[in-house]
This record gives sequence, C-alpha cells and structure tokens, in this order.
Amino acid sequence: MGHTLFKAVDLDVKKVAKFLKNDSLIIYPTDTVYGIAGKIDSKKALEKIYAVKSRAFSSPLIALISNVLLIDKIAVVNLEKKNVIEKLIDAFWPGGLTIILKKKESVPNIMVSNGDTVGVRMPNHALALKIIESAGGILPTTSANISGEKTPKAYDEISEEIKNRVDLVIDGGECLIGTESTILDLSSEKIRILREGAISRKQIEDIIGKINWEE
Repeated sequence: MGHTLFKAVDLDVKKVAKFLKNDSLIIYPTDTVYGIAGKIDSKKALEKIYAVKSRAFSSPLIALISNVLLIDKIAVVNLEKKNVIEKLIDAFWPGGLTIILKKKESVPNIMVSNGDTVGVRMPNHALALKIIESAGGILPTTSANISGEKTPKAYDEISEEIKNRVDLVIDGGECLIGTESTILDLSSEKIRILREGAISRKQIEDIIGKINWEE
C-alpha cells in the first residue's frame, strides 16, 4: 500500500480533510511526537488505526482538540475538580498535558477500549490545530509507530512500514517538544499521573498545589 506525502510548508489543509472524510488515516506532526489519526465518527478508520499499529484494542486513543471549548463535547468536567481542571488548562494548554476525564456517550467505545474515560489534549502546534479543526475539531490520535517501536519525534524517525500502511503522511520536520505528553488522570477521586512526559510532576504541583498522588 502506498501513501501520499505532503510537505508541511506546501500543505493544503482542505486536502487533508478530504482524506479524513474518506475513512483514510493520516500521519501528522504535533508539538510532542508524530501522530496517526482518523475521523472520530468513522468506525472503519478507528479500527484501521489499531490494525496499522498492530495494537491491542485495550489501548485507548487520545482525542486531540483544536479549541478548549470542545472539551465539553466529549468529556464530563466534574464540578468538584472544575477549578483544578481550569487551572491546568490555563497553564498547560495548548501543550504537552493529556487530561483523562469521564467520557460522554458521543465518544465511540472502540476509541476508549470500551472504558468510561477519554484522554483529551490541545497541542501547541499551528499546523496540527488546523488539521484537527479541518476534521471537525476533534481528532482521535496515537503515536505514529508500530507497537513496540520507538516513538517518532521527527519525520525521519517514522518507519517506512507504518508510512506505507496509511494514506497520507505530512512531513513537518522535527517536533517542537519531542517528548510524549504527560497523562494526568482526573476521572476519579484521587489524581494519578499515568505517564510523566513533557510536563513534570513539579510543574503540575506548582499550579494546583501539593497533592496526595495515587500511585
């Protein structure tokens, strides 16, 4: 299977939108690492993401959004944690923090491994935001690597094998951060860091205060 290649500098976002509308998959640059994505309302595309990555359906995808206001479309902002969530968003969005919240019914079960939560992030990358917006503002994404392989932080690090498994690849050079996002679970009573990446625990505590982390 071949793929279409666009250079970021020459990219017409409308063409990307056409690929996504046809249940196609894209690989595109974000601020953290390169991502592979497909339309949220296409079961076929979501199934293809798992197949392309050789990934188990037990590993959920993250919803990248183009606007903070879209969080309410896919996630439930718990009133008890609303102040904490707003502080974190003000400090780290757009940027390298993924927040896990209870999902709304509109989120496809396949995207979240039949769970009741969804990870949400707004990337700090102008082109990525335009691409996400062209897809309706919400784009299910995961790292553009076959499971077990190194996560690509630059176009040159994306394997030829995975490039040839998708329909469109966008060459945006190196990612700005080059480290996977930090994943912070705010879906239950205690706050948990599921993965410490671009944002450190100290940076988080500097914003919301010292807390009793659940390990």
